[in-house]
Amino acid sequence: MSLDMFGLRVCLMLSGYLRQAIEIYIVTHFKGRLKMVLLDGREVAKKVKLEVAALAAKFKDRYKRPPQLAVVSVGHDPASQIYMRNKEKAALEAGFLFQRYSLDKENSQEELDSLITKLNTDSDINGFLVQLPIPQQFSLDSVYAAMNPIKDSDGFHPENLGLLMSGRPRVKPCTPYGIMKILEHYNIPVSGKNAVVIGRSNIVGKPMAQLLLAADATVTMCHTKTQDLKHFTQDADIIIVAAGKAEFLDGSYFNSKAVVIDVGMHHINGKMTGDVNFKSAAEKVAAISPVPGGVGQMTVAMLLKNTVDLAFEQEARRII
Repeated sequence: MSLDMFGLRVCLMLSGYLRQAIEIYIVTHFKGRLKMVLLDGREVAKKVKLEVAALAAKFKDRYKRPPQLAVVSVGHDPASQIYMRNKEKAALEAGFLFQRYSLDKENSQEELDSLITKLNTDSDINGFLVQLPIPQQFSLDSVYAAMNPIKDSDGFHPENLGLLMSGRPRVKPCTPYGIMKILEHYNIPVSGKNAVVIGRSNIVGKPMAQLLLAADATVTMCHTKTQDLKHFTQDADIIIVAAGKAEFLDGSYFNSKAVVIDVGMHHINGKMTGDVNFKSAAEKVAAISPVPGGVGQMTVAMLLKNTVDLAFEQEARRII
């Protein structure tokens, strides 16, 4: 049998997932481009949710009750209502109990803080979050200051962000955590790679940089005010785009070995798009996450993972 024929047979025997992993490795280590690999967040989220469901069943078996997640909304933002329903559906499917609390924009900051205090002291609630965005008259700083950090499912409390910065995370902000899971699932090497994070928010950009640093990447932080952005992105191995501007980057910003994670979500003419012009970038890069179907799916999955992890920690503290 010729070497070429042997190689063909081996390739045919490989699973789709393994073949994708090999393609990613070759593209990110050597010159040339095989084909663009779609980083399917739905596939990865499905795997994480199965793992979370197993942990939730284990928690219920051990402590005779399921873990419970609560979400607080303020106002009636239509997109927020959709996100809350998605979280409720995912939580119930994973074996959680779920509670929704709704305040009007006419409610006061004190009423919101009082609700948070109530959730802090409810021993049946293992984790909760305040759905963003909230009306401008409310203070996010006040919200997070009032929250018990051991019930902070989003990972945004100053104590939890400080633990992340110090390399001892209790929980990790959900979107960056989900991105790291995508990279892990597709066997995309991070250690020693040049990573560019575009965006500097406390929700994505800053914690994303910390997680990449913890994985031994060399990290450059950029944003919409960065001059000559292409200078940084064109040499990068991994680019996380959380700029908050629709189709801010096209294929000219990336090299052929680049792995691009698009965090943006924008509704334009009835369609959802990201911070990256997907069609243009997909013709150039080695791998890219789609919008929709990429990072958004992972954010909910990692929210559940954080909540069940917090549930186990709370019970361990009670035993101690």
